[in-house]
Amino acid sequence: MDILDLVGNTPLLRLDKIAAGVPGLTLLAKAEFCNPSGSVKDRAARAMLQDGLASGKLAKGRTIIDATSGNTGIAYAMMGAALGYAVTLYIPANAGKERKAAIRAYGGTIVETDPLEGSDGAYLAARAEMESRPDLYFYPDQYNNPANPRAHYEGTGAEIWEQSAHGLTHFIAGMGTSGTFTGVSRRLKDYGRGIHTLAVQPDSPMHGIEGTKHMASTIKPGIYDENLADGVVRVGTEAAWAMTHRLGREEGLLVGVSSGANVQAALSLAESLPKGAVIATILCDTGERYLSEPFWDAPIPADPRRR
Repeated sequence: MDILDLVGNTPLLRLDKIAAGVPGLTLLAKAEFCNPSGSVKDRAARAMLQDGLASGKLAKGRTIIDATSGNTGIAYAMMGAALGYAVTLYIPANAGKERKAAIRAYGGTIVETDPLEGSDGAYLAARAEMESRPDLYFYPDQYNNPANPRAHYEGTGAEIWEQSAHGLTHFIAGMGTSGTFTGVSRRLKDYGRGIHTLAVQPDSPMHGIEGTKHMASTIKPGIYDENLADGVVRVGTEAAWAMTHRLGREEGLLVGVSSGANVQAALSLAESLPKGAVIATILCDTGERYLSEPFWDAPIPADPRRR
């Protein structure tokens, strides 16, 4: 067994305390922080690298290069170290110091890009560098690589269905590359057309929900399939912050803000559903890689479910 063998098969947790205010609700959350590098991105990173190895595109002497806001980069760096490949990552300069430190701890090289251009700027810069020296790099291109959603179709979606005892009624999650939402939604809809899949979106282009794209104002990933979403639930930054606090203090789950946004969206959705709904969402990553962020000190709204 090696470190890549530890990816996947994460627990599906019940959030009974968070769900207590909505009668008849079963709220489930996939604990993706249990993956070896601490996030859901381990699944896609492993699939893309294994695909590269199988095709011969990831050959000895090549450097793995891609754009990231943090989590996929940490997964690449961890797996690159295990497999014996150098890793170069393009990342916005304002990304959190914990994420950059983790990448460097695994031996990855970071190229910082204009923070005002966000993940789109990092993506364009990484692609330009790869195109200038295609003989030097293996470029997984997480935003456009079909192995990304396939990892969630074959893994995450199937696991959620089995772990929910085939009783799921709704799945809801935010999107960065959209790989998790796309792959899980396709798999669940294969199991039953009655399962509703909903996308979580920030309520503004200028938001503080790290790792979650506001699709209307950004470069849309090639793997994004907007036809999979049966609806969209929009979440404000303060509500996501507040739910992230609640998850730590009420459920003992130290997670990042995108996880808080997912759970907040699930709770908002549940309030419009009849009793008996079974909703699953994703706890994307560990909160330990965001502890220097100021939102931990932000005032918590009195009733975060309604913000």
